[in-house]
Amino acid sequence: MSDDLPPITLVIGGARSGKSAHAEHLIEAAGGGFYLATADAGDDEMKARIKAHQDRRGKSWQTIEEPLDLTGALAGLNEPVLVDCLTLWLSNLMMENRDIEAEFNTLIGIIPSLKNPVIFVTNEVGQGIVPDNKLARDFRDHAGRLNQTIAAAADQVILMTAGLPHIIK
Repeated sequence: MSDDLPPITLVIGGARSGKSAHAEHLIEAAGGGFYLATADAGDDEMKARIKAHQDRRGKSWQTIEEPLDLTGALAGLNEPVLVDCLTLWLSNLMMENRDIEAEFNTLIGIIPSLKNPVIFVTNEVGQGIVPDNKLARDFRDHAGRLNQTIAAAADQVILMTAGLPHIIK
């Protein structure tokens, strides 16, 4: 395990807060590792976002694309890994009508057995208004529970605001 990274880090913040770039910097400073991407390029706008992330990272990263089986992908890795991001993973699970609580429990269940540092990136979605439709409210509620659960299990939690990291745990 890398001495430079805590076993579990959560990097949380709003959209375009610098979460991914900061998490990438932490992994690079520790000597590199895997990028576990949960995004599913369903449309041109998302394809452009994914390409921008890939271009920023460069070719030195080992990338694994896994939109659904996050726990399976994590279990087989033995180097530092950046999971980007939990809220996209949640969206994918919801769109596939998966059992959200079971998926969360499986993820939390493997954390103690991970042999490598993991940085989870996630969006803070609970600081705005209450969404006007059930799907969006369900997403917000699931994301809030997931973020709280990972934050409780994490050794370090970093809140990103306007590109600035604030260590809150």
